[in-house]
Amino acid sequence: MSDQLLTTALPEDQLQILRHALGVGEYGWERSYRNHFVTGPGGADHQHCMALVARGFMVQRAGNAITGGSDLFNVTPAGRAAVQEHTPPPPKLTRSQQRYQQFLRYDGGVTFGEYLRGWR
Repeated sequence: MSDQLLTTALPEDQLQILRHALGVGEYGWERSYRNHFVTGPGGADHQHCMALVARGFMVQRAGNAITGGSDLFNVTPAGRAAVQEHTPPPPKLTRSQQRYQQFLRYDGGVTFGEYLRGWR
């Protein structure tokens, strides 16, 4: 059944909600660090979340004190697969861009210029 769900188009608004809920960034290229989306009835986001629940991409949980009474939505495995299916490959980085990405992962407490000069 989930294969059938994935072959249909996913509206951009719903895709953005799934990406936001997972914390994977605007284009879906970042590592997921969460799995929740909080919104209350009456808003456009809530309507999109309910549509995602109907498609099996999210599950809905009743609001509580922590969510301020708003509903809590979690992405299902089918929702994760839909995000992956609708995520284009990341752009090819130049050598300079790759070097800068390495610097961002490096935790040496040096400036980028120092890093380039070999402060490893």
